[in-house]
Amino acid sequence: MQGQQILITGGTGGLGQGVTREALNQGAYLTLPYRNQDEVEQLKQNLAPAQLERVRFLQADLSDETTVVQLIAEMTRLDGLIHLVGGFAMGAIADYSFQEWRHDFDLNLHTTFLACKYSLKKMQAQGYGRIVTIGSRGAVQPAAQLGAYCASKAAVVALTRAIAAETKGSRITANSVLPSIIDTPANREAMGTEQVDQWVKPASLARVICFLASEAAGDIRGATVPVYGDS
Repeated sequence: MQGQQILITGGTGGLGQGVTREALNQGAYLTLPYRNQDEVEQLKQNLAPAQLERVRFLQADLSDETTVVQLIAEMTRLDGLIHLVGGFAMGAIADYSFQEWRHDFDLNLHTTFLACKYSLKKMQAQGYGRIVTIGSRGAVQPAAQLGAYCASKAAVVALTRAIAAETKGSRITANSVLPSIIDTPANREAMGTEQVDQWVKPASLARVICFLASEAAGDIRGATVPVYGDS
């Protein structure tokens, strides 16, 4: 990823910080839209001054189309999109409100559509690009109490594969990773640490993501890569 211009959405979150560090270690220049200033400050404390020089932080609401258009238009080049924005929610279908359902799709699917659409347009103009999205094990193995989450992540995977089909024959690729439970502070707080040794480590998942976002992954398109750890 040496010298590449990469847009990482959600790059200051639990998984995002691992992906950001890995991309910087591989020599990329990053644009990181964010909403939580505390996460930004935490990330800055974990980066070397030389790495921070290759990061541009921009406060942005990625559910707003105008914001996404402007954000991507301001990038002189876009070699890769790593879209990590998303959220996890539980609830039985019979008890789930339509408002909650729409929120899950807004967060997981609609932000993915906006980021992918406008990144793709820029990549098509350049003739090169890598798109990596985050699905979930639940996208292919749905579970009880996770209907909205699994459905929205399955849609993310379908969207990504459609992009891969539309860009066949070009130097643009689109792929998804399917993690199981990721070992983040939020997940430890929500689920405890009894089985944490079976969860996917952010650094391990980050290496898979950054490979798919690199020039080396040019022959991989439309893949859904399972990253399940020991679970």
